[in-house]
Amino acid sequence: MGAVIPVVIVAGFLGSGKTTLLNYLLRNNRGTRIGVVVNDFGAVNIDAMLVAGQVDAMVSLGNGCVCCAVDVSELDDLFARLAQPRSAVDVIVVEASGLAEPRNLIRMVIANPNPRIAYGGLVEVVDAEQFTTTSARHPELMTHLRMADLVLVNKADRIEAQALAGLRAELADWIGQVPIYATTHGRIDPGLLFDDRAPDRPSVAEQLSFDLLLDHHDHDDPDHRHLHDDYVSLAFTSERALNPRALVDFLEDPPSGLFRAKGCVAFAVAGERRKFVVHLVGRHVVLTPANWARGERRVSNLVLIGAGLDTEAASKRLHDTIFDGETLLDEGEMLSVWRYATP
Repeated sequence: MGAVIPVVIVAGFLGSGKTTLLNYLLRNNRGTRIGVVVNDFGAVNIDAMLVAGQVDAMVSLGNGCVCCAVDVSELDDLFARLAQPRSAVDVIVVEASGLAEPRNLIRMVIANPNPRIAYGGLVEVVDAEQFTTTSARHPELMTHLRMADLVLVNKADRIEAQALAGLRAELADWIGQVPIYATTHGRIDPGLLFDDRAPDRPSVAEQLSFDLLLDHHDHDDPDHRHLHDDYVSLAFTSERALNPRALVDFLEDPPSGLFRAKGCVAFAVAGERRKFVVHLVGRHVVLTPANWARGERRVSNLVLIGAGLDTEAASKRLHDTIFDGETLLDEGEMLSVWRYATP
């Protein structure tokens, strides 16, 4: 039958750094073969694009939240494909949508009938800079943390040491003995999440109590709410390159209600053939240059997620960033981009 494959769920609110963590694990796994299921929120699966080419076996769940899927056999089929012996996968990582309900995802894994699949634990990623604000607005996030096997306080470099210590103490008071690790750019020893070729290393993950798992809520109950009930998403795609200054203006002065934006864009600048990976969380903007993969179309794709977001107005503003001139822009137009660029 082959070895049992643990399924590790990586969850956390929008923009906490789940994709960054996943990318780091894929590059620093010391020989462990990782199969990935990406559950993104929105019509364009940007997370799948960001990890494309780095995954041994990749299956993407697009168009919505997996925890709300009526037919869970789709998830079973995805796991079955990754668990096939010829895939030689050692661990499966489910990167949950930033709006997913972890309890339901865990139930799906534990209920999976495949004898090669086993629940490997829940990792909750916290944005050190934004968590106080987001948890005040969404107190259910604190409940999610109590289900975790490991809590990563990511972006720890963005707040003062005293504030970080206070946040960790606050989380510890709430979640008890669950390990809490502070991280920057998702850099963590893979051995904390799964057995990376070290069978004598104890697993951090412990199975949730059935009391927590069986705390069932009725999806037909009008009082039942998911995090994504108040959120809308907008997908933007352009085969024409963008005006860098116009896009930066959009990111610096985002539409009301926008919390998260991410994707890849091409700029209509002479001599600039790279793509730029866009990340916006709150008011924090990062633009990272990267090479297009061989055969990859030079198309700009962005997904916006927000509460109370006027998608029609936001879409119009994004379309206004498309460059419609006949002559490419001078490289000086990239100065606004470089203010937010990472190496």
